[in-house]
Amino acid sequence: MDSTPLHNGAVQDFLQDAQVLLARSQECLQHLELIDNDADACHCLNETLDTLAQRADALGLVEVAHYTRTLQQLLAPACGQRHLHGEALPAVTACLTLLAWQLELVDTHSGRLDMDTEEQQQLLGELASLLGQPSGQMCAPCHATGSLCAHPHPGDAQAPRAHSTPGRPH
Repeated sequence: MDSTPLHNGAVQDFLQDAQVLLARSQECLQHLELIDNDADACHCLNETLDTLAQRADALGLVEVAHYTRTLQQLLAPACGQRHLHGEALPAVTACLTLLAWQLELVDTHSGRLDMDTEEQQQLLGELASLLGQPSGQMCAPCHATGSLCAHPHPGDAQAPRAHSTPGRPH
């Protein structure tokens, strides 16, 4: 993402909304900790992360959008297959904690998140392993620079999005 200043008010509004969405995600996760594989809690978590990723993407907050979308895409199949329980839940908690940090550290003027991606790649990799899924993609050039891939990868277009709402763009 370039360092072109974004509309400061739009970023501030997003960050306020994002805190509400993050809190909702954490509530859904707490529900899953009480009732394994609860369909409503899974749906809530999936939809909340999807909304957060879409809003971040719409503002060009590439780092937040990519991390949130990757997390959502890891969780969606696990929810659909009713495999979101046990050891995976603390990993989801860690991922949401990192997302909270990311939201705190977004530069409100540029929308940049100046963090290395090593921790998020590690957390997403651990979660993917616990869920029996492949890790999120980071191509060699992006890995070499330590930046998130902000470009499409082969196969991204085929990635299914569970619980999509007909007529609503993703």
